[in-house]
Amino acid sequence: MGAFSFGSYYPGDGVLYRLDPRVKLLGGIAFLIITLLARTFAALVPPALFVVALYLLARVPAGRAVRSVAPLLGIVVVVGILNLFTDHSGAILVQLGPLAVSEGSLSSFAFISVRMVIMMCAMSLVTMTTQTLDLTHAVERLLAPLARFGVPAHEIGMMLGLALRFMPQFASEFTQTYRAQVSRGARLAGGPLGGVRMLSSVSIPLFASIFRHAETLSAAMDARCYHGEQGRTRMHPLRFAACDAGAAACLVALAVAVMAVSALTSL
Repeated sequence: MGAFSFGSYYPGDGVLYRLDPRVKLLGGIAFLIITLLARTFAALVPPALFVVALYLLARVPAGRAVRSVAPLLGIVVVVGILNLFTDHSGAILVQLGPLAVSEGSLSSFAFISVRMVIMMCAMSLVTMTTQTLDLTHAVERLLAPLARFGVPAHEIGMMLGLALRFMPQFASEFTQTYRAQVSRGARLAGGPLGGVRMLSSVSIPLFASIFRHAETLSAAMDARCYHGEQGRTRMHPLRFAACDAGAAACLVALAVAVMAVSALTSL
């Protein structure tokens, strides 16, 4: 848990770091949609190669990339297991009462898992190449047209930034609380009962620590006379550049490639 890095900024310099954060956010969403359009394993090859190329372009170490998504692989496993019992095509391999695992369900399990890993890697790269304040500003600017309808654009952007900032902190607090409880003699292992004991022994001090951090942050913002977006200026205003247009063109080319491969493999 101490190596948790999803949502953490990885310092670097390159084309991806110089992109407008609005382009990276919208591009990340567009990449998710494009990946969801893939219906076959062959159609997942272009998004996978695209993500690998982006990581190489950003010069993010392979170990850091793996650690950034490793804590989220549990979600992939759960979703994949659920798909084992929703597809009954092909020959039945295992029959457990009303539940059956078939060749089609295994294929669905592998396909969904690979697609989710690709999507997680892409969104992790967005946060690793964009500072939290830039992401906050990007969300605020994207939601600015809705402010006239009463949508608190600045507050939403601030909450997103704080959430990304405290994800690694939350993981670190969990690790410290777990180790502190074990050092005091707490028995937190040993089957389902051990899991229940772990939740009861760790959750209370963990959330107490989180609330303490939240109160400290609130006091710090009050001490600095924080009043939202009123009177705030930016040292580096967001501006679109030529590299942002190039990123959009790459996403369009990726979408065309995915649709073309899907059409060819479905014939």
